[in-house]
Amino acid sequence: MITKAFVRVALFGATMCGVLASSAMAQESLFRSTIIGSNPHTIIAGVQSGGAPWTVQRGSAVLNDAGRLHVELRDLILAQLGTPGPVTSVSASLVCGGAGGVVVATTDAVPLSSADGNAEIDAQISVSSPCFAPIVLVRAAAFNGTPLPQPGPWIAATGFVAFSKDNDKQEN
Repeated sequence: MITKAFVRVALFGATMCGVLASSAMAQESLFRSTIIGSNPHTIIAGVQSGGAPWTVQRGSAVLNDAGRLHVELRDLILAQLGTPGPVTSVSASLVCGGAGGVVVATTDAVPLSSADGNAEIDAQISVSSPCFAPIVLVRAAAFNGTPLPQPGPWIAATGFVAFSKDNDKQEN
């Protein structure tokens, strides 16, 4: 009888330790969004977009409550060329206050693959509190292998492309 009680207490204690440890290790996501390409002549938080249209096959940005920003880009390319063209590195900037807001943090540059426009940014940033209407801008950071002294124009940003109901029916 004492052995059964001891085993139950031990199992309960181990389970609770596991639950508490996993919840302490888990970071809550503050912000999560898809990423879309830019169009010329668009200004967000005082940052001009690139001079030509960009497309993104697949992209996402996730910011957690510890300030960890993860941006994943697949096929970030100039629509006209089908490649990233001269852009060889990108960085990400967090904007608070929507399109008329301000850039509050920018990551270091990471390489953008020249063939297919893939990149992954994983950085620790300082997040202001509160941060209303957050936007993550993906910015050109190097052209033809030459780093820019400051992050350049934005070429992709968090957002989504609206699909018509006809497109939804075709996908189903």
